[in-house]
Amino acid sequence: MTSNSPRPARHEPLPADPDLYPDLAAAGSLAAALALAAAEQGLDLGAVLSNDSDPLRTVGVTSTTPGREPCWIFIGSQSRWFNINGPCQGVQLLSGSTSDLGELARAAAGWRDGARLREIQDDAAFIEVSELTEAHELGPAEAVTVKWRLLLEGLHQDADRLDLARQTLALAEAASAEPKLRQLYPFTSHWSLHFTTCTGFPYSWDVPFIDPLSDGRYRVCGPSRGTVIGEGDTAAAAIAMVVGALPANCGPAVAGTANDQRQG
Repeated sequence: MTSNSPRPARHEPLPADPDLYPDLAAAGSLAAALALAAAEQGLDLGAVLSNDSDPLRTVGVTSTTPGREPCWIFIGSQSRWFNINGPCQGVQLLSGSTSDLGELARAAAGWRDGARLREIQDDAAFIEVSELTEAHELGPAEAVTVKWRLLLEGLHQDADRLDLARQTLALAEAASAEPKLRQLYPFTSHWSLHFTTCTGFPYSWDVPFIDPLSDGRYRVCGPSRGTVIGEGDTAAAAIAMVVGALPANCGPAVAGTANDQRQG
């Protein structure tokens, strides 16, 4: 049986604009130009990876450090910039943008060699290092501690202007005072307060979560979104319901993702 429907056109990735990237054009590819920039500084990036979906504009550099995935680099089309992203155990640790290919090569080499984020930043100033990414680098316990503080600080700022933020703040304050929840990694989504047993994304969904309601009350659901455990008039009542429905041996949160937990 034949079809008269036209086949979808195949779009080949465009090479780098030689006006924006004369160094890439001269080297023949982003991978070759990056390797050359590294070699000129005495750095070894190993075998540079190619992205099959965009081989002319995207490359990756593997890391020798366990847990660190390859960092991926892609280029801008309207202006000259190189963006680098390096995930580790479900957390985006390495990030930043620069127009300097040599600086980019130093950042990629640092990631490959296992340098800490601040060490990479010392060699490549464009690398962004936040308090939370540094905490993740120190381990899950530090990440949980910093995440709780930043979550509460952010909710305090929003609570002056948003009713739902005030409700979620009351939840977070009550939860942070409960040791069984304080050891989990917290996050909010549409003002719902969630707790996960891992610090990397995708997060786990094995702990109940709490939705603030428009009438000032709270609904506790979980672990699936369609399962309602109950409703409470106060934040303390909602927190008590979560604690009562925690899975056995829950916490403290560990590094990695929900996928890692399933595989383990």
